Amino acid sequence: MSEVRVRFAPSPTGPLHIGGVRTALYNYLFALKNRGTFILRIEDTDQVRYVPGAEKYIIESLKWCGLIPHEGPGFGGDYGPYRQSERKDIYRAYAEQLVHAGHAYYAFDSAEELDALRKEDPNFKYGVYTRSKLKNSLALSSEETMQYLNRGENVVIRLRIPENEQIDFVDEIRGHVSFDSNELDDKVILKGDGMPTYHLANIVDDHLMKISHVIRGEEWLSSTAHHVLMYRFFGWTAPVFAHLPLILKPTGQGKLSKRDGAQFGFPVFPLNWNDANPAQTFPGFREEGYLPEALLNFLAFLGWNPGTEQEIFSVKELAEVFTLDKIVKSGARFDIEKALWFNQHYLIHTDDYVLAALLRPLLREAGTLYNDAYLAEVCNMMKERVHRINEIPQKAAFFFHPVFQYDDQTLLKKYKPVLRDHFLQIAERILQSDAADAASCEKAVKDYITEQSLKMGDILPVLRIAVSGTMQGPDLFRTIALLGKDETHIRIQNALEHFDRLFA
Repeated sequence: MSEVRVRFAPSPTGPLHIGGVRTALYNYLFALKNRGTFILRIEDTDQVRYVPGAEKYIIESLKWCGLIPHEGPGFGGDYGPYRQSERKDIYRAYAEQLVHAGHAYYAFDSAEELDALRKEDPNFKYGVYTRSKLKNSLALSSEETMQYLNRGENVVIRLRIPENEQIDFVDEIRGHVSFDSNELDDKVILKGDGMPTYHLANIVDDHLMKISHVIRGEEWLSSTAHHVLMYRFFGWTAPVFAHLPLILKPTGQGKLSKRDGAQFGFPVFPLNWNDANPAQTFPGFREEGYLPEALLNFLAFLGWNPGTEQEIFSVKELAEVFTLDKIVKSGARFDIEKALWFNQHYLIHTDDYVLAALLRPLLREAGTLYNDAYLAEVCNMMKERVHRINEIPQKAAFFFHPVFQYDDQTLLKKYKPVLRDHFLQIAERILQSDAADAASCEKAVKDYITEQSLKMGDILPVLRIAVSGTMQGPDLFRTIALLGKDETHIRIQNALEHFDRLFA
């Protein structure tokens, strides 16, 4: 195999969809496996749909995921510029080359004229059967053509699809693919503003940037026949094509869209996307408490499988086993429960101090009150009890704020007012003990219970609620040790006042 060079080429027309992240991941893994080059190219030729801030969002998303391009805007490289808007002058020369060779032609039809034709015939196609009747250099005389060119109005260049051909190519995922040229349209390759369309720009750029493999979404499969023709017209060798399956809605019906996230209650973008229009503002996996390693592991399995029982892979491990022939043809259902499963696994196996750094900004004003060691211990105790890091501030609120609410339903079943003084004595024992570690704390409490011939089941659940307000928490004695004996003493006293009101 010659040098592997792959590209991820998003359009900055909005936030990067999670399907785009998977495309970037597969390109990255393929490059890594083959010691190749992973290139970021920004395809910003559609100036009408261009969204300010989208390019920055794309790059930040890739960096958060750890999919760092070897070449691209801001990353350097010998084949730039890597923004298509900065390569505008390159494309016109190639478009004109196709015109002079008879593989493309000038067209002068206005948007209104074409819209009218589409209204008359919903199946209208600008191509083999219609172009001779339309306003273009194939149907007009040389004099008429020059008049239109000199006016410069509505001038585009269209690809001239040959008649009665079978256009064949091999896709690494789908095998042999064939198209009837008579069913293809003469696509615009250079627009009136001088900007190329995707079809011209990506062909020219892939050739000039020496792209060896084009790994992209299946929505481009139907256009690949045009691209294969253009490689032939230019006399260039086409890259290897691999068209990835769709990521489907959780129901398995239809492509996953940004609206599905709102409907089903999960993100479909890597990072928060904030828009002036609230209806176009969407949550991101990062802000929802997912780790990038977990997200990539999850995405890798949406359309690919190593053929083994193993599910947990680092990016390096994924690259070692990744091959295009193990990507499936059919769409992959987006299962957020599986994403949560992956994320919990990675939380459990992530260093507590790393998690502490992620937790601190989620605590808002309380985050500055706790040192790293304290937050790391909270993470250690909670990470097997949550699926996302941002669940900790809510599920472990008692580590950061006094308890104001108690599990009264359990208290009504478990608490016995006659034991009130014993809880005061336990609070005193904790205060007087060396309760700096869980074992010492546990010994102090259980020794008292044994000495007083009390039942563990009468004391420990109520003590847990007194300290944390809930039965849903980590180990009681580790909790007490972390809170400290002074804070625990205060909490038990405050809880007893609540118990008194509850049983009054």
